Amino acid sequence: MTGGGALAVGSEGGGGGAITFTVVMSCLTAASGGLLLGYDISVTGGLMQMESFLQAFFPEILRKTNNAQQDAYCIFRNQELTMFVSSLYLAAILSSLVSGHLTRTVGRRNSMLIGGFLFLAGVVLNFTAVNLSMLVIGRILLGLAVGFTSLSAPVYLAEIAPTRWRGAFTSCFHFFFNLGMLMADLANYGTNTIPRWGWRLSLGVGLVPAAVIIVGAALIPDTPNSLVLRGRLDEARASLRRIRGAAADTEAELESIARAVEQDRRHASGAFRRLFCRREYRPHLVIAVATPVFFDLTGMIVVSIFTPLLFYTVGFTNQKAILGSIITDVVSLASIAVAGLAVDRYGRRSLLMLGSAVLILSQVAMAWVFGARLGTDGGKSMPRGYAAAVVALVCVYTAGFGVSWGPLKWVVTTEIFPLEVRPAALGLGGAISGVLVFVQSQSFLEMLCSFKYATFLFYAGWVVVMVASVAAFLPETRGVPIEAMGAVWERHWYWNRFVTPAPASAPAKISDGPV
Repeated sequence: MTGGGALAVGSEGGGGGAITFTVVMSCLTAASGGLLLGYDISVTGGLMQMESFLQAFFPEILRKTNNAQQDAYCIFRNQELTMFVSSLYLAAILSSLVSGHLTRTVGRRNSMLIGGFLFLAGVVLNFTAVNLSMLVIGRILLGLAVGFTSLSAPVYLAEIAPTRWRGAFTSCFHFFFNLGMLMADLANYGTNTIPRWGWRLSLGVGLVPAAVIIVGAALIPDTPNSLVLRGRLDEARASLRRIRGAAADTEAELESIARAVEQDRRHASGAFRRLFCRREYRPHLVIAVATPVFFDLTGMIVVSIFTPLLFYTVGFTNQKAILGSIITDVVSLASIAVAGLAVDRYGRRSLLMLGSAVLILSQVAMAWVFGARLGTDGGKSMPRGYAAAVVALVCVYTAGFGVSWGPLKWVVTTEIFPLEVRPAALGLGGAISGVLVFVQSQSFLEMLCSFKYATFLFYAGWVVVMVASVAAFLPETRGVPIEAMGAVWERHWYWNRFVTPAPASAPAKISDGPV
């Protein structure tokens, strides 16, 4: 089998207990870390076409919006605006590089707390901003917060969730990510018409997700994996009993965690070096790099950031453009809920393939509508029916992403790596994702201005590459205990040559093989 189907692995370890009240509340709290990233991304798109915000910080763009002769594709082409958007992602890159070590040394829960307090500081600075410098510094603090919580929260979810429902619980992070986007769009919709200070209210709403993650993280236990890793065995046992319930065989799971930690301690340092240099970690390195690359090259992140601008480009008013974003947010939440119900039944690979097909079709259709009805110079006005078709296609595109790459990026990357390289692999993936979002947020408005409708074909081409890569190289991890994940690599048609121990009769010297 090309990609590896669902693997039957024993239930030893991995959290086979029942779904308890503690595990539900803990997972919901950790998943709320997604609120921070979702709010950050979506509030930006609404602000960039809000008259009170543009008047305060970007009056040149406001003049362009009132110019009937302006190329519709190029209205928001402005380097200072691009810096405001992308500064968050540059900071997220830096925090991702250290968040793996921080999460390992202080714990998953405490790392979420640190992210929450950084986010709170960034929101306060943005809310009180009187110039562009204050806005950018606030965005940098928000980016540092996002870097910490985007690693620690999904890892917390994967380690605490019962094996049978790990995909559903981990996908909650992306559900809350989109809930944060909906919260920001609703705030933008309500404040868009408030003159002069409406933008402050939109930014101030960020206090809500900051409070949720700070208060929630202060009340939940840390994961048993993290506690054992830090030598706190008694606390790990108590945490596991609280999470799994009194009837669960927690000692068996604790022993499984302890064995994984012992394996980790044999490699007490140099996780990045092992990931890059050791042959047996070659599959993990490829997945750590490819997953964030593919996730970001679906184009969904930049579409999420700039959805109101896309709708404004095709002729909607400011208020209707934000309303269009709210509609897509609701569609996204519904599709993620479907993914949460389906991921542990049908597997990760099936949903990725299905969602990718939807992404390709919708992006090609959007390119046709933009090219045929808006033109190559942005000088045409788009008929009302075709503008509505753009909204419908963005909704279809959002649904395809919501059942596939959206939630499954977090599911796959938090469960597939062994403990000894998990923080390093996730930190690497976070840094790569930050770089890509930074580059795309810097270049998307320029691409839209230069490539016109072909921007959507660019991303559709990447999704075709993703489909082939998933079919050939991504193993299925449905139903596999997180501490027994090595079995999926050993049975994969290609990766087994890297991770399966060589036979006793094999030559002593083994080459590293191809990269």
